[in-house]
Amino acid sequence: MKKKILFVVTSHDRLGNTNNPTGYYLSEVSHPWSVLISAGYEIDFVSPKGGKAPAEAVDLTDEINKAFWENSVYRFKIEHTLNPKEVNPVEYIAVFYAGGHGVMWDYPNNQDLGRIAQTIYENGGVVSAVCHAPAALLNVKLSNGELLIKGRKINSFTNEEEKFLNTDSIVPFMLETELKKRGCLFEKSGLWESHITIDHRIITGQNPQSALGVGKAILQELTKS
Repeated sequence: MKKKILFVVTSHDRLGNTNNPTGYYLSEVSHPWSVLISAGYEIDFVSPKGGKAPAEAVDLTDEINKAFWENSVYRFKIEHTLNPKEVNPVEYIAVFYAGGHGVMWDYPNNQDLGRIAQTIYENGGVVSAVCHAPAALLNVKLSNGELLIKGRKINSFTNEEEKFLNTDSIVPFMLETELKKRGCLFEKSGLWESHITIDHRIITGQNPQSALGVGKAILQELTKS
C-alpha cells in the first residue's frame, strides 16, 4: 500500500467583506504535489466543508499548475474533497496545509482539522504548511495541553507582504502577529523571497514562492534514514 499524505485546502471563497473571490492558491497545492507524487506518495484532499474547493491564481502558464489541473485523478479529488470527519488521521504519515487567503477564515478554529494535525504529529508524522496556511497551526494543542508551535521555529506570510497587497485591513488578523503571540520563534525573509523552516517535523514556508521548497522539505523529512 502506498504511503499517504493528506493535503488540506480551504472551503472559503470570498475575501472578507469584499466581493472578490478567494480560495486555495493553486501553485501552493500543485508544486508540493508534484514533488510528492513523483516520489510515489498518494495524496488525499480534505477541506473544512468537504466537496469542491474554490481555487485562486489558476495560472495554467505554470507547467506544474497545468499538470495538476489536467490530471483527472487529482482534479477529481480536489473537487470532491473529504470532510474532516471522514478522515482517519492514522492513515497518513504527513499533513500539508495549502494557503490562499481563504484559509484565514476557516482554518484557525476548526477543531477537526486541529485534531488531525495533533494525531499525525504525535504518531511521528510531519505537519507542514505554506504562506497563510500556518493559520491552521495557531490553536493546535498536543495531548499534554501545550500548543504545537510553542517554542518552535515557524514562518508564514509576513505582515510586510500582507501590507504590500493592501489586504491587511481585510484579513481577520495578521498571521505573523498571531503566531508570535503563541510563543513560536518566528522567522522571515524579504518580500516574496522563498523561506522554508524545519523544526521537529514541523515544516513551514513563507509565501507562494516557498511552496516547491516545502514539498522538497516534506520529502526530505519523510525519507530520513
